[in-house]
Amino acid sequence: MPETMDLTEAVYYILLSLTTPLHGYGIMQRVGRLSDGRVTLAAGTLYGALSTLVGRGWIEEVPTPSDSRKKEYVLTSTGRGALDTELIRLTELVRNGRTVLKGVAHDHD
Repeated sequence: MPETMDLTEAVYYILLSLTTPLHGYGIMQRVGRLSDGRVTLAAGTLYGALSTLVGRGWIEEVPTPSDSRKKEYVLTSTGRGALDTELIRLTELVRNGRTVLKGVAHDHD
């Protein structure tokens, strides 16, 4: 079972983007597309997150030719478990919000 923790939006999108191998710039592009441009990652933020995610075993570096300077990363089964857990948590948040707010009058002061 994966280590449980609430994911930040940036980490959620990084993991989601790594269902196929990508290098850093590709991750930044895919995160932007997946979030409709709402989430943008600075290089320092991305590479710090990648290091943390590798350390947790949620992503791994993909072997590349020795002459390649670009590192590619991909989601591991442990990372997929973390994503699945986060989807359950987010679904519960939305369900509870809809349940509570259903029928509650909007206050238009």
